[in-house]
Amino acid sequence: MEFSERVRGSLLGGALGDALGWSVEFLHLDNIRRQYGSSGLTELADGDRDGHITDDTQMTLFTAEGLLRGGRRRDLHAAYRRWLETQRQKRPILPDGWLAAQPFLYASRAPGNACMSGVVLDYREAAPFGQEGPVNPQSKGCGTVMRSAPFGLVGQGPDEAFGRAALAAQLTHGHPTGYLAAGAFAALIARVAAGMPLREAVSATLEQLAALPLHAETVQALRRAVRVADEGPGSPESVERVGLGWIAEECLAIAVYAALVTANPRDALVLSVNHSGDSDSTGAVCGNLVGAMYGVSALPADWCALVEGRDVLLQVADDLVAHVRGDRAVLDGRYPLPER
Repeated sequence: MEFSERVRGSLLGGALGDALGWSVEFLHLDNIRRQYGSSGLTELADGDRDGHITDDTQMTLFTAEGLLRGGRRRDLHAAYRRWLETQRQKRPILPDGWLAAQPFLYASRAPGNACMSGVVLDYREAAPFGQEGPVNPQSKGCGTVMRSAPFGLVGQGPDEAFGRAALAAQLTHGHPTGYLAAGAFAALIARVAAGMPLREAVSATLEQLAALPLHAETVQALRRAVRVADEGPGSPESVERVGLGWIAEECLAIAVYAALVTANPRDALVLSVNHSGDSDSTGAVCGNLVGAMYGVSALPADWCALVEGRDVLLQVADDLVAHVRGDRAVLDGRYPLPER
């Protein structure tokens, strides 16, 4: 499979999971079943929320933009500041760059508190791994994980993906588990986007985590996901044994569990959102993962037709591939580099 198919699949798949989960975020599993039937939510179409993406996909796009507009940690901070403006305004007003000019990104749909409060602060240098970061030092919410797939899609390998994602996560979340889970997710994306089977990729990522201080919570969550997946067919009850997704390591673990226990992206996405927790984030992370595994052509075409911002998502995916190939001329018009 072409690498470009996996990159497109990861970004579009994340948006599909985000949009699907947004329909049931904040609902208890019993209420989901009461509203949608015993099988829970199984289709993307849902009235006035059809295909709507949330801050999960928005921040993923701005992560990609930060990588394309320089790639330094400061460039990521600047990109997240541009995202913050989309949450403060109703429409683009003198936008900085092509991405910030996209009107659909100006919807505010329950953005995470730590992301908002962290991005508003001036840039601060990251702490060494194993120490609390300088911003929101007790926060380990899933906002670190749900935006980190692009670090694994720029062709620099799992070690670099891990490090860059974990350092960028500290821009908003300082708890070591929060930023290590983000690094683990980026490394996992890098591995499956390179064609590594998921179980092998999870094992390699666990080994990578084990070499770092304060890895226990993330390692335990991933091991639990694998153990529950090995016990039998997927179910919402089993998802909730893995976690509820509000915190970083559980969000990552639910995505891994859903991908392990299903055979196609549609089933994985449905399973990843039918629970009593942070359904849009677990759906987004699962979508990033299965999209990188199976490629864009394996995603449900009827859902792809509905997702908000589809053309922009695919353009950004293609731009990431151009970046990997070193084709800067293709990117300059949309991603001006900062002055050094």
